[in-house]
Amino acid sequence: MNKSFRFFVTSALLLSPLFSLANFDFNNNCLNAYKSIFELKLGNARAYISTEKKLHPNNSIIPLLENYIDYFTVLTSESKADFDRLKGNKSSRLDQISDDDKSSPYYLYAQAEINLQWALIRGRFGEYFNAAMEVKRANSLLQDNNKKFPNFHLNLKGLGLINAVLGNLPDGALKKALSTFGIKGNLQSGLNMFEKLADNLPKSSYEPFYEEVVFYYAYVLTDVAHSPQAYAKTMKYTERIADTSLLKSYLQSYVCIKNSHSDEAIAILAKRPEGGVYQPFPYLDYLEGIARLNKLDLNAATYFNRFLQATKGVNFVKDAYLHLGWISLLKGDKAGYTAFAAKAVKNGYTYMEKDKQAKSEAAAGTPTLDLLKARLLFDGGYLNRALQLLDDKKAGDYTNEKDKTEFNYRLGRIYDDLGKDEQALAAYQETINIGRNLKYYFAANAALQMGKVYERKKNEAKAKEAFNTAIAMKNHEFESSIESQAKAGLRRLANN
Repeated sequence: MNKSFRFFVTSALLLSPLFSLANFDFNNNCLNAYKSIFELKLGNARAYISTEKKLHPNNSIIPLLENYIDYFTVLTSESKADFDRLKGNKSSRLDQISDDDKSSPYYLYAQAEINLQWALIRGRFGEYFNAAMEVKRANSLLQDNNKKFPNFHLNLKGLGLINAVLGNLPDGALKKALSTFGIKGNLQSGLNMFEKLADNLPKSSYEPFYEEVVFYYAYVLTDVAHSPQAYAKTMKYTERIADTSLLKSYLQSYVCIKNSHSDEAIAILAKRPEGGVYQPFPYLDYLEGIARLNKLDLNAATYFNRFLQATKGVNFVKDAYLHLGWISLLKGDKAGYTAFAAKAVKNGYTYMEKDKQAKSEAAAGTPTLDLLKARLLFDGGYLNRALQLLDDKKAGDYTNEKDKTEFNYRLGRIYDDLGKDEQALAAYQETINIGRNLKYYFAANAALQMGKVYERKKNEAKAKEAFNTAIAMKNHEFESSIESQAKAGLRRLANN
């Protein structure tokens, strides 16, 4: 390459906002590695990084990309062994970056990203204090970077995530640790940042980072904001992602299941890309099991068993065993249910709320069959089938307070989603009347849902009353999650 041409190429790279200086060089090798990571082709990504190390061993984008690989390795495996093996890589990567060019927008950004990725992973394994320290560090780095480089759009990705998660964090160990550092967020600000990025990135030179933005945005909409727009927005923004991306299959199927589109989730998972080039992702079999059982398809057992055989992880094991127990019960095999319930209590861990709940339900005795069926069908979006199961029954048909409460709760949720507001409100109120002093989540969540109905109906006084009722109930399942959603409802009303 002659000197003048080399100067032209170098100048072109420096002028592009993606490519700052030689030691933070998001060149073609790095872009290909990054694209492979977000298709979950981690082996391909490692090959591109290996090539880049030979060509440009001092490129400080390399440790950032290697951290992405560790992040998705642990995310897909859910393995504590992987987590313990890989978390030691963090400090050496930060050391390499911190010795580099401070005038690049990637200097602080890359350090923030590595801290934030480890914070997200630590939260899955109960290391809340360390996660809080990393969120604090990431937030500080991104705030500084945003002041120095206000036109570097990628700052908004991390800041959006921090704002959203911290703005709606349930009470618990992580929130307590973060409050120690005085860090607060704003959910709506975080959502606005993601919306702006998702709309504008495809039209900019930052387009290669679109898939990562959508990955985090879908998570925030679904699991943090519990947004009624989560399904529509996730499907809209993932549409332009290539079908060769296994991450796309995961995002779409997950949001479909969480928003009662089970048939669509099954169709998406059936078409997911496969082959040795993709990272093993046993959780997708678990998701397919959920989607199939939500339509009372007993072949769901195949997928739960496949998940349990393949997973090396610590999460969703209890929940998978509980679902296998339900399948036994639906087949009329009560002894089978008892055996799987015992496994749900004994095996796996309780880092995730799903597994805590599964352990609690497995220890609580055999569920009532028609209420279980109605629950599953409701979760799958099969509202009329669910209603048919309960339509000719009344609370007095059940012998204990738990079942009476759950009967009214299930009816309320079904009526709510069918748009029958008055019937839903009546059923929710009855749920609260019977169940407000029980340890189950039915009454508190009925109050939360009641608040949302009144919010939709523009009855602010009744909505506030219902949200406050949800907050006032204590010592029940999902207390912190329900309370945080009710508080978010009160904030929405205050801002209107």
